[in-house]
Amino acid sequence: MSRSKRTVTITPGEDAAIYCRISHVKDEDQTGVDRQERICREIAERLQLRVEPDHVYVDNNRSAWQRNRKRPGWDKMLKTMSEGAIRHVIVYHPDRLMRQPKDLEELLSVADDKRVLLHGEANRRDLSDPDDRFILRIEVAHACRSSDDTSRRLKDSLEDKARAGSPHVGNRPYGYTKDGRTIVEAEAEIVREVYRRYLDGESPAAISQDLHARKILTSKGKTWGPENVRNLLSSNFVAGIRIHRGEEVGPGSWPAIIDRGQWDEVQQQRTHRAARIEKERKRPDRYYLLRGVVTCTCGMRMAGTNGGRYAYYRCTRAALNGEQKCGRSVSAGPLEEFVRAVAIKGLEEMDVTGREPVTTVRPEADVRADDKDQRKLRELNQLWLSDDDFTMTDYQSMRAVIMQRIKERQRKTVQRPIAVLEGIVGPDAKKNWQALEKKQDYARMNAIYRFLFSAIVVHPPKSLGRGFDTDRIEVQANPLP
Repeated sequence: MSRSKRTVTITPGEDAAIYCRISHVKDEDQTGVDRQERICREIAERLQLRVEPDHVYVDNNRSAWQRNRKRPGWDKMLKTMSEGAIRHVIVYHPDRLMRQPKDLEELLSVADDKRVLLHGEANRRDLSDPDDRFILRIEVAHACRSSDDTSRRLKDSLEDKARAGSPHVGNRPYGYTKDGRTIVEAEAEIVREVYRRYLDGESPAAISQDLHARKILTSKGKTWGPENVRNLLSSNFVAGIRIHRGEEVGPGSWPAIIDRGQWDEVQQQRTHRAARIEKERKRPDRYYLLRGVVTCTCGMRMAGTNGGRYAYYRCTRAALNGEQKCGRSVSAGPLEEFVRAVAIKGLEEMDVTGREPVTTVRPEADVRADDKDQRKLRELNQLWLSDDDFTMTDYQSMRAVIMQRIKERQRKTVQRPIAVLEGIVGPDAKKNWQALEKKQDYARMNAIYRFLFSAIVVHPPKSLGRGFDTDRIEVQANPLP
């Protein structure tokens, strides 16, 4: 005896949700999300259902077949459905909603006892009806099989092309035309130069700085940076080597710019340098006591850097190219000894009895400088919007310099707790400081430096030679009331 199908009722004005999705790969139907939404709204109007703006869920360029692919719109719709806010879901076709059986089971679990109706362009499914659930399981299984077949055909096609040595390109590879089959000789000369200079011992940073100074651009029209050089040095494409799924499958059918022997030599050299850098990184970390205090005369902070056997503070603009670059540095050990002596002398003479937390008063000159830099930021934004030749790299580097100046000035106004000096000041300041050094309480010492000094400014050297020049150090003390 057959079971009669329950009558589905729709009350005009009920809340409904619209779900639209398009995959990032070609499948059987790539109807755009805009057209999907239009069709779904026509269905809602025909059924007299109401769709609130926040009940339209879109996953554009999202696959429903890949098991690990996130779908924010789908997840949000399930949450809304579980809360009982919607009873109707409208989709262009069920396979827009799901192409994996596990997704269907998740939907059915959420829809249990809620009589949720699934509406499509051609049919309607009651998610609480056993017959409709059975049919949906068959449809989703078919969609999953179709996606599996499409994936298999695509993988087979890519593997056949790889075995034949055909180029596989996305963005235009530097040194070649867009299809990767023809050499652009002017760029190929730069490729050969980069490989030659790297084997001669130059670093990617130094090579990129030179390319930047010569106004040579990448294939995307951007300025060269160290990472661009490293990517070029690791590129199998310039050596005519075909890679598929991370493995070499043979020579490519396109002309090589770099011969295989030179390319192999560069890879060996990169492995050797990487191992040496990793070894240096494993050395015990050195605590830079003046971090956050040492400032370059260009206005930027100087960061502690491990440079081989030596420790030094270097301007944070050292990694930039062009006019923004500043390579000033100073040996960390002698500088810290000098500032230590200045700090201890000040602590010996200081009396903080009964003092309240100190707040530095902002000089009027700093307020005016902030206003001036804010105007520069607005002018920089206008230049970015109006000048097509003004690159994002130029914009970001120039903006970073201005923002750093503002941050450094505003930093002087922070409240400094007098408690950081407790048990340190007075005639025994040197002995107390030595006790901190014995305990290796570096954080406390750094906090004291920050309390005492608004900046330790490092000027250019005033004399030749490798000795520490105290005349280039300017100590800017924070005022005490």
